[in-house]
Amino acid sequence: MHGITGSSGDGSPVDVTVSVDADGVARVSEIRPHVDDSLLTGSDWLDLRGFVLTAPAAEPHAHLDKALSWSELNPPLGDLNDAITSWRIGSVQLGEESFRRRALQAATSMLRNGITAVRTHADILGDDDPLRAVRALVDVREQLRGLMTMQIAVLASPLAPTRLIEAALDVGADLVGGAPHIADDPAVEVTRLLDLAESRGIGTDLHIDEFMDGDHLTIEHYADRVADWPTDRIRTAGHCSRLSTLPPADLAFVAAALARARVSVIALPITNLYLQGRHGASAGRRGITAIDVLRDAGVLVAGGADNIRDPFNPVGRADPLETASLLVTAAHQAPDTAMELVTDNARAALGLEPAGLQVGARADFLAVRGTDVVDVIATAPADRVVIVNGAPVARTETTSWTAIAPSDTETTPVPCVMER
Repeated sequence: MHGITGSSGDGSPVDVTVSVDADGVARVSEIRPHVDDSLLTGSDWLDLRGFVLTAPAAEPHAHLDKALSWSELNPPLGDLNDAITSWRIGSVQLGEESFRRRALQAATSMLRNGITAVRTHADILGDDDPLRAVRALVDVREQLRGLMTMQIAVLASPLAPTRLIEAALDVGADLVGGAPHIADDPAVEVTRLLDLAESRGIGTDLHIDEFMDGDHLTIEHYADRVADWPTDRIRTAGHCSRLSTLPPADLAFVAAALARARVSVIALPITNLYLQGRHGASAGRRGITAIDVLRDAGVLVAGGADNIRDPFNPVGRADPLETASLLVTAAHQAPDTAMELVTDNARAALGLEPAGLQVGARADFLAVRGTDVVDVIATAPADRVVIVNGAPVARTETTSWTAIAPSDTETTPVPCVMER
């Protein structure tokens, strides 16, 4: 493909020229206003007029091992502790093929919706085959290689022996993960996980302070420990719900520490809106982390969806525009910022190079039918084209019709209007 015609985020028509570098990577070589329809007659030019072009989305915090298990486990509605209990009990009945099938189905839905990179957590399970979720996700990663970049963070509970975390890394997990805030001694658990990551020379992605009421905070210890890590080593904190309830002075202190340590923070509105604020002193409050304060301090913040129809969240569409919409309505982000959080910032949090409408960037795009960014976030149409390395890898087209009565008194349908 030589180029693409579409619209930028503000609705301006653009022509994007694509060339292939010496390493075989398709890159954006020129972006100019669209003025000449004659370009569109060439077989190597992709006509996406009527579509908004953005960078491809990335999902920086997923649980593909849990995805789509709601109907199989039929868990009760509840908070985080209820969900953890339901999963521990229910996961015993799920075999390796179930993990593989559901993960592939969810990842394929993500790709179709414009997500070309995902970091998924994978549980060490509490039964006699604790690594079957990790093995299944490694298989799915290989199956999608070339279409989707997939990173796997082993999610170790405080009860998981260190030897099993090491075994999961040997099987193919990329990063050390865990949830130290639920440990009896969170600081000791942070130290255990970071010691292991340092011994392996790899990064970390920890679930951090996923609660709203409490008197402990693990994120400061995390930031202090990783502040001297090599610049390119990943260090990510997911959830961070407790930050939204900190006094302003304490929050400013933590935000500055995270910026100095170059810790990326992942805001997860869908699951945290569902799980948090059900009980206790924070009942009715929302559990989304303090996005604006963190960004103002210089912290890289990205937006993710977390769970998809499992005990931790009964809904979810594997759609970055769903996340972006909630970032607008529930987290008070501007539409352009919300889109940035699920595209450019999400890619950066995964350690990936820029893509999309930037000269020199990878020629990977999400194209959504609509007029501008506000329109596509608001309507989230299924009509999309996903481009990886300069080539379309997914396309969804919908057809709709509406029977419209010509007046208030006449109810006989007129011929339908077809939209393609």
